[in-house]
Amino acid sequence: MKPQPRVLIVEDEPAIAELLAINLRHGGFDPVIARDGDEAKAAMSTILPDVILLDWMLPGQSGISLARQWRSDARIKAVPLLMLTARGDEPDKIAGLDAGADDYITKPFSPQELLARIRAVLRRRAPEQVRDSVALGELALDAETYRVSFQGQELKVGPTEFRLLHYFMKHAERVHSRSQLLDKVWGDHVFIEERTVDVHVKRLREALGSAGCMVETVRGAGYRMTSQPRAVA
Repeated sequence: MKPQPRVLIVEDEPAIAELLAINLRHGGFDPVIARDGDEAKAAMSTILPDVILLDWMLPGQSGISLARQWRSDARIKAVPLLMLTARGDEPDKIAGLDAGADDYITKPFSPQELLARIRAVLRRRAPEQVRDSVALGELALDAETYRVSFQGQELKVGPTEFRLLHYFMKHAERVHSRSQLLDKVWGDHVFIEERTVDVHVKRLREALGSAGCMVETVRGAGYRMTSQPRAVA
């Protein structure tokens, strides 16, 4: 029998945490509850969940701080992370995505929406399973070892940015709309806003450093990756 996907719930309100756990069990998942950052880190040291549900507001270390910490950990950084919060403003959503969240769920939300979003981020892991290497100019990506380098120097690239870069490099010189990128890289864009693409492209450019200019914005159309970026006047 295939094991149930394990979900780490990091939520300090017991009633909400238990409700989440009940709905996850009914949805075919194996939930593990942590009440704060310390419990979450202790749980993470013994298990590696398939998905993380992380509340923004936690006692002690905030969810945003935890997300940044986990995204810098090689063992954890590829685990899909969904941020749970009552903060619904766009700047807060962008802050959550910038911290490393793959998706953002604003309270209150329905159990059906939560389960659908979890299944969506699990499906989005599929592009990471492609085990090949690709090079574009002096930029190289090895999906087998999960490494990216430019001019021989290894770069630190987050999991979503890695998938995005992989797709860009496999389809270089083509223009991709935001909706196309959501469909091809994320795998399911029913609950994902097109603004999400812009945030991850920004993070990808920052991670690439001097190679970031290889990801070009095509006004009114989307994005393109090229080995010969246009010079900036």
